[in-house]
Amino acid sequence: MEWSWGAVASTAASCVMVLGGALPYLPQYQDIQRTGDTSGFSTRVCLVLLLANILRIFFWLGKQFELPLLLQSVVMVCTMFCMLRLCCHVQNAQRVSTRQHRLAGRPPSGPQFQIWSRPHLVNSQSE
Repeated sequence: MEWSWGAVASTAASCVMVLGGALPYLPQYQDIQRTGDTSGFSTRVCLVLLLANILRIFFWLGKQFELPLLLQSVVMVCTMFCMLRLCCHVQNAQRVSTRQHRLAGRPPSGPQFQIWSRPHLVNSQSE
């Protein structure tokens, strides 16, 4: 098998095309994982990219186009699922942490808690 500069350049361009869409998400993934904060990341963008790439894969089934474009869609779908998984994991951890913080504080007080803790008073107060 003889390699020419044209074949090497074409293969390199295909690799860049396949991985080029997913590589920018790597630093963002690491940043979210390190800080535990997803405030700068939009899951709606993930949804749009996920739908677009799934549609492109289905379109390929009907009318086949270049293989690097199909592989790019598969890589992007995997990337978006990884990003969404990380975001769900971090957001659930934040919710649990917030709930534990609220429960660890002082017990609730005030008229709403008193009514809730003594349901028989609800009927007597409304009469």
